[in-house]
Amino acid sequence: MRRGDIVEGIVERVDFPNKALVRLDESHTVTVKNAIPGQKVSARIKKVRHGNAEGNLVQIIDKAENEIEPLCPHFGNCGGCNYQNLSYDDQLKLKEGQVRKLLDGAITDYEYEWLGINQSPVNCDYRNKMELTFGDEYMGGPLALGMHKRGSFYDIVNVDGCRICDADYREIIRTTRTFFSEKGVPYYHRMRHEGYLRHLLVRKAAYTGEILVALITTTQMDIDLAEYKDMLLELKLSGEIVGILHTKNDSLADVVQSDETVILFGRDYITEKMLGMQFNISEFSFFQTNTKSAEVLYTTAREFIGELGDGEKIVYDLYSGTGTIAQMMAPVCKKVIGVEIVEEAVEAAKENARLNGLDNCEFIAGDVLKVLDDIEEKPDFIILDPPRDGIHPKALRKIVDYGVDRMIYISCKPTSLVRDLEMLQACGYRVEKAVAVDQFPATGHVETVCLLSKKAPV
Repeated sequence: MRRGDIVEGIVERVDFPNKALVRLDESHTVTVKNAIPGQKVSARIKKVRHGNAEGNLVQIIDKAENEIEPLCPHFGNCGGCNYQNLSYDDQLKLKEGQVRKLLDGAITDYEYEWLGINQSPVNCDYRNKMELTFGDEYMGGPLALGMHKRGSFYDIVNVDGCRICDADYREIIRTTRTFFSEKGVPYYHRMRHEGYLRHLLVRKAAYTGEILVALITTTQMDIDLAEYKDMLLELKLSGEIVGILHTKNDSLADVVQSDETVILFGRDYITEKMLGMQFNISEFSFFQTNTKSAEVLYTTAREFIGELGDGEKIVYDLYSGTGTIAQMMAPVCKKVIGVEIVEEAVEAAKENARLNGLDNCEFIAGDVLKVLDDIEEKPDFIILDPPRDGIHPKALRKIVDYGVDRMIYISCKPTSLVRDLEMLQACGYRVEKAVAVDQFPATGHVETVCLLSKKAPV
């Protein structure tokens, strides 16, 4: 088995994240992406080490016995989803097995309670935010607006049939692409740093139906967007467009950000309701992308936390986003202190707390690593909900040094959770119980909630 060889085998399992183990014979395997258990596949070897190899998927020779017809017409070409060809029950079994395997590998010297996986109340048309990229489907091709082609840095797949977002998104995407294509407006070429159209960001509240549309462009052209705005407002949608923004971004980096944002219509936020509370969500605010499953996630976390005693506890909500968890905790504690690095999210959290009549929430903008040194009140309980890469080791050390009896860790990437658990366990914490929550049906992503308690000294 050498680099460049094409081999065949059966997919034995898929480990997180999207790593399919293909059995070639009794002593050789190859790992590829974008396959599911039971498929017979061919792969081109790209790296060999100790008899095992990494490869690129070439072809699915035989389908798995439990494979189904994907709901989305773009599946396999678009890189947004991994498991559209599995029933939802089979998706849940796969994800539960992935998380359980990682946790069992990290927790070896004591028992913990595994509570399985909590499913999403909706498993298609569920996203409340989509970031689309302008480009072309192939070099020199017509204007495209959608997701990156699977395995490609440049090519963009039109996704106006996407099924992880609802029909309103699909109509807005289709209308936007058609409008600018007919006008001959060029997309921004990331290598030449030339062009105008960069991204389209759409947010829709699951319960209120409010929609925010943000067109992200460079300033290399001066285009009157009034006609585009009017066309959007004429669309027949199930929801209601309450804001249309023009966000200007001349950064060389391929990121969705704002140098300047102009409101073309309405306001610059949508209002959502969740768990009896109201939230204003702006263009760049962090908010869980599956609202109804987020309710499951936060309810699960609240159940894990349990009672906080006399209502005089100080709770830290670290990596607090728009303050959803903090506001859930506010009625049962003395004070909640949220820390979030995105200033816009912090401002939204403050406004959300005001809307919900909560006066015992404090939100601080800054890096957790630096901000912790300046907070005078010490925590009685800590909630961690870090970004995908987990917690900086130095920040984690400061968190551990508070010595709280219990903490909750909510993770959107179980491999990062397992890495952080290594330090937490070495510092005397142990996992009492854990559960997976499927926030992202059809994709390879999954959330995990862990309750940790400080082990009593021997």
